[in-house]
Amino acid sequence: MTVTRRTLLAAGAAVGALSATGAQAGQPRYRWRNAEMVGGGFVPGIVFNPSEPGLVYARTDIGGAYRLDKRSQKWIPLLDWVGWDQWGWTGVASLATDPRDPDRLYLAVGTYTNDWDPNNGAILRSRDRGRTFKAAPLPFKLGGNMPGRGMGERLAVNPYRNSIVYFGAPSGQGLWRSRDFGASWSKVESFPNPGTFRPDPNDTSGYNSDLIGVVWVVFGARNVIYVGVADKDNPLYRSTDGGATWAPVPGTPKGFLPHKGVIGNGFLYLATSDTAGPYDGGNGEVWKLDLATDSWTNITPAAGAGWGYSGLTIDRQRPGTLMVATQISWWPDVVFFRSTDNGATWTRAWDIPAWPDRVNRYDIDISESPWLTWNETKALPEQSPKLGWMTESMEIDPFNSDRLLYGTGATIYGTDNLTAWDRGETVHIAVKARGLEETAILDLISPPTGAHLLSAVGDIGGFRHADFTAPGKMLDTPTFGSGKSLDYAGQAPEVIVRVGNPVGSWTRFGISRDSGVTWTAAATQPDGITGGGQVAVSADGAVSLWAPEGAAVHRSTDDGATWTAVAGLPAGSVIEADQVRANVFYGHAAGYFYVSTDSGASFTATASLVVDGDVRFKAVPGVAGDIWLSAGKTGMFRSTDGGATFARHAGLDEADNVGFGKPAPGRTYPAVFTSAKVAGKRGIFRSDDGGHRWVRINDDRHQWAWTGAAISGDPRVYGRVYIATNGRGLIVGDLS
Repeated sequence: MTVTRRTLLAAGAAVGALSATGAQAGQPRYRWRNAEMVGGGFVPGIVFNPSEPGLVYARTDIGGAYRLDKRSQKWIPLLDWVGWDQWGWTGVASLATDPRDPDRLYLAVGTYTNDWDPNNGAILRSRDRGRTFKAAPLPFKLGGNMPGRGMGERLAVNPYRNSIVYFGAPSGQGLWRSRDFGASWSKVESFPNPGTFRPDPNDTSGYNSDLIGVVWVVFGARNVIYVGVADKDNPLYRSTDGGATWAPVPGTPKGFLPHKGVIGNGFLYLATSDTAGPYDGGNGEVWKLDLATDSWTNITPAAGAGWGYSGLTIDRQRPGTLMVATQISWWPDVVFFRSTDNGATWTRAWDIPAWPDRVNRYDIDISESPWLTWNETKALPEQSPKLGWMTESMEIDPFNSDRLLYGTGATIYGTDNLTAWDRGETVHIAVKARGLEETAILDLISPPTGAHLLSAVGDIGGFRHADFTAPGKMLDTPTFGSGKSLDYAGQAPEVIVRVGNPVGSWTRFGISRDSGVTWTAAATQPDGITGGGQVAVSADGAVSLWAPEGAAVHRSTDDGATWTAVAGLPAGSVIEADQVRANVFYGHAAGYFYVSTDSGASFTATASLVVDGDVRFKAVPGVAGDIWLSAGKTGMFRSTDGGATFARHAGLDEADNVGFGKPAPGRTYPAVFTSAKVAGKRGIFRSDDGGHRWVRINDDRHQWAWTGAAISGDPRVYGRVYIATNGRGLIVGDLS
């Protein structure tokens, strides 16, 4: 069949529909969990089902979607089945839960609309609340991690006829509709405006120059539909004949983008900003449209205050009560406004009666995620932890006026006594993100002593996990905005080094000599550095080698007090230390392998490796000169002579990382782990016999999209594996 622009039929294939284990015959059985951080990423959407109490979902920009378990109040991930080739499906651009049939769930998935994501988007539909899905592929891309991702929701189910589902598309694709519960989709050709706003029309990457598009759909009375469009001149359209014809709503305020639209109490409420967000926004307004008279009223809480508005919610149990959040006010904090008289008057979540003193209507409990202070103490009027930032999702439970959930750039907060606000009492806010793990793991290590796991994490630095039942401790001194790389000394594993991109400090290098309990920041760093890059430490812990972004590879023999450029190794090289010989370091760049035998002072090219993919390699613990090198589509290579020569492992079609763990019972060589393709099948593999035989240890229900950044076994627990994901945090697998 030919797929046209006008009509798209679903493939009809069931995805994510295996059993709870999903294991195939002959596979070892593994139990999977997270090394918990509790939160960690942007939550742009929270959606309550309007007909079933307690049914609520959350979407993230790169880490999939979640359903809140009513009994445990823990978020359950719904997209762990997404595989390597469809990694973009973990970016959720929108979510809708059926108001008539709560078992039905819809997700619009796809991470980027530019060429960063090679695949088109899809609409996923579920009949069992996200336990299994079927996919309807779209003929265009979606942007779950693009500008404007907090606007919405783009998906909406018709409450009068729930077989009809609408979707507002980006990239000039307009408005789409399904008449068969999401199985097939066609463009609504009568809808006149696909949107005109681009954050930066001159951006050649396509990230900021794409059209934001049609951003939300809401239903009024029967046959009445309102649609928000990213067009500052014509931001709101309406149909009064069930979507057959459309026209701009008369008198709609112009000059801003319609971030949110909510209908209730006889009004359409509108929150607007001058940008698509989520990182910016300097002006905006809040309005209400009387649906009976078509008259508009400006109800902006603080006109011209230097922010726009995005988060918007109404109390379904108390007509006239609504809340709105600023979009965005980085400093000193997000501002929540609440009204109990339909926007005639407002009160703020916090005030500054006398500079810089601050009076809050709330307190915050971050015991679930103590790292939310970022190891910082703020000066008033700023506070740590913050009330929030990037708060585009804010929802009052439609069945409980006291319950509010809201998303930030790092977690979900919530309260169960919201109406205390109206009585002048303290609103108790707490982290409500247990189970929601949305982080990109850039590196990890599992030393043989001390904590089992240390990580380098995008956006929130990194953690030390002594166990996995509570959030790890955020690494400090220095605290990184994004951790990039870690290493431990093979013969002195209590020595650990790490590098990253700093926050609140220029320092990009830290060293610990007590297994990561305490850290010392480098006193200096090489000139010209633009990013953390990669780090390695000699087997005896005496020499640190650093390949930063933007500068040459350097070495230090005094824990970062001074640095000297190395000779013979290109900038940007991948670097590692031999795990036994303290004077030996290795490097790879541009198809050549390099070896140093003078503690990293100078390098010599040894082997030529023509590869198709990113190179990552590790030296085997306890075995001098034994190196495994993964090279993407070129597969896996091994050297047993210290990098002088390499031989390709024939059993691996592709290999994207490598790590080592405790040997299998009765064996002495470490277990080898890799994210790879074997016999045409993608997965996480383990070999107990030095690579002669590989066994897949994950299953089709547990794939976590892209898993190429890092992997490691545990040197103290046979079979245990740690997997870095790009959005689902740190995955821990144990033999069950």
